[in-house]
Amino acid sequence: MQPRNSRLNSSALRGAVDLAAVKAAGEAAQKAEQARAERARQAAAAESGGAAPAPSAYQLVIDVTEDTFETEVVQRSTEVPVVIDFWAEWCGPCKQLSPVLEGLVEEYAGRFVLAKIDVDANPLLSQQFGIQGIPAVMAVVAGQLVPLFQGAESAANIRKILDQLILVAEQRFGVAGVAGGAAAPGEVEAAAPQRPEDPALSAAHEALDAGDLGGAIQAYQNVLAEQPGNTEAKLGLAQAELLKRIEGLDLQAVRAAAAADPKDVEAQLRAADLDLVGGHVEDAFGRLVTTVGRTVGEDRDTARLRLLELFEVIGPEDPRVVAARTALARVLF
Repeated sequence: MQPRNSRLNSSALRGAVDLAAVKAAGEAAQKAEQARAERARQAAAAESGGAAPAPSAYQLVIDVTEDTFETEVVQRSTEVPVVIDFWAEWCGPCKQLSPVLEGLVEEYAGRFVLAKIDVDANPLLSQQFGIQGIPAVMAVVAGQLVPLFQGAESAANIRKILDQLILVAEQRFGVAGVAGGAAAPGEVEAAAPQRPEDPALSAAHEALDAGDLGGAIQAYQNVLAEQPGNTEAKLGLAQAELLKRIEGLDLQAVRAAAAADPKDVEAQLRAADLDLVGGHVEDAFGRLVTTVGRTVGEDRDTARLRLLELFEVIGPEDPRVVAARTALARVLF
């Protein structure tokens, strides 16, 4: 039974903000760490016993089919980012892009692996990924889809994309390291210790856990002032700001106001915040995309910026964020 009191407060909601995204990231990082530990154990056993690891463990370019996708892409993505190249024999731009990607996978020396999928031979995979044109390049990290780019790109641009992918994989999912555990002797022991958490980031987390939202916001801002690219701090700040905004709001009153006047931007913003906190992620995004589409000028910019803030709460690689970004682009352009 739902409680009769519909007034919300931050302490009741600290674990409710999709923190599906946070939970998923934590679980993914744990699985990745377990996978790396198992790889290290196997490598150590192989070295002591004189046995060589399976050749496929060192393979950086893989031809993937519908039958092998689960093993070669999804499972492998818990250890190393898997970049997927959707191509076809008849595709001219694909023939230009593929050698560039294959050269980069060698250059990055196992920081990612390249999975090549022939869309003609694997139409089901093409359909599931929503491929509408090739070449199309996506990635899978810890089982999560990360769209990258479509069409031919220069090696310089792809390097920038790959650097960002690797950073997100390491910071958000704990997925890093040489593909297949192909570490040189002696590197297994060196890779074992984990980096201690930044004290400033720990302080921000503690403030958020204690319900000190103002303190948490300031602490996360302090971290980002020193480390603008800190993904964890960005996520924490977005969560803290969201919880601060919904403090004391009356759920029924907010929803009634939003329903009564769809053109009231502030009412739609408050309702979207509560949608997200309640786990209705698509509803929150859809509400704000619609608001952007029906407004102009400052009101439109306000709704757009709030939507971008909510994207930060969920995480940029979440499929719901990817879909909402596409919908936002449609109404903006």
